[in-house]
Amino acid sequence: MSWLVRLSSVASLGAFLTGCTSLQPAGGVSPEVGSKVAFDVNDAGRVALGGTMGPEIAQVEGKVIERDTSGYLLSVSGIRLLRGGEQAWSGEQVRLRREYLSSAYTRHVSLGRSIALGAIGLGGFTAIMISQSLFGSGQPNDSIPSDTVITRLGRP
Repeated sequence: MSWLVRLSSVASLGAFLTGCTSLQPAGGVSPEVGSKVAFDVNDAGRVALGGTMGPEIAQVEGKVIERDTSGYLLSVSGIRLLRGGEQAWSGEQVRLRREYLSSAYTRHVSLGRSIALGAIGLGGFTAIMISQSLFGSGQPNDSIPSDTVITRLGRP
């Protein structure tokens, strides 16, 4: 029984720590090195980056590796396309000049969504455990139903 409690606690904690994240506007603040960001790409950026990233790129997301006055070196985790598609990347480094970008967003953990995800996970786990009678009552079932006939064979 205690291993079930530990398992559900670890699962809930994992869901909480993984959490739900969302992109929020950076608000004119330049993203710091090491932060997870997304940049909207303008028309000049689509033309300049078309050969390396594709001509219909709308947004680039990744981790800032380096920042200087000319732009950013980004470890790209994914891109969003103008027509709604997405492509996952595996950390390829791309230099983005400031004049190619229009808006910046930073990725933040949403505490409310994380708590809701943890609660849903714990509730589902508990429902499965109850529906499968895996918790048990803790009492041995020694009682014999009243409609059961017991025949005892004695020795002759």
